[in-house]
Amino acid sequence: MDTFSDEFRAGLTDLMRWRRDVRQFRTDPVDEALVQECLATLSLAPSVGLSEPWRVIRVRSDVARASALKNFQTANAKALEGYDGDKASLYASLKLSGMREAPVHIAIFCDDGTAKGSGLGASSMPEMRRYSVVGAVTLMWLHARTLGLGIGWVSVLDPDLLCRDLDTPPDWSLVAYLCLGWPRDVSLTPELETKGWEARAAALHIEDR
Repeated sequence: MDTFSDEFRAGLTDLMRWRRDVRQFRTDPVDEALVQECLATLSLAPSVGLSEPWRVIRVRSDVARASALKNFQTANAKALEGYDGDKASLYASLKLSGMREAPVHIAIFCDDGTAKGSGLGASSMPEMRRYSVVGAVTLMWLHARTLGLGIGWVSVLDPDLLCRDLDTPPDWSLVAYLCLGWPRDVSLTPELETKGWEARAAALHIEDR
């Protein structure tokens, strides 16, 4: 299709607005077919040199989940030490992970050593492989929203420890630890903005050179 209708474009814009980084999940299970449908969208993403460097681990066992949760708790406590005063109090009040409640945990890695793509576009900028993984995660995130599902990206983690706990190959680097499930509520306003941590920029910063 060469062109899209105004209705389609408006719906796509609404979808991007309704995508939220979810921290509050219901504990209801997610049908495995829906999880697989979300994961399948990764293969639709562009990647540098068609390297498709994303690698996925379903974090399912009690041991693996407990290790990931402990990892977050340790990293979160360390991060709190970097703030003081009102900012520390506000940070302590934030819910930065839905790991306890979310029924599905997914760790997505970049295979930095993949031979696929023969290094095209990555020899000068090897970070492009990881950027490709981020793009793939974004597509999955949007698709999950169309199903009524929410995703929370947990970034308060020690990535090296997580890789050791999940026994990943040495060339894999963590890009995203995702919690997936049914959100308790949906809002157009990011929770960090609601809590007063930060405000969304009023305008995009663009410069000419």
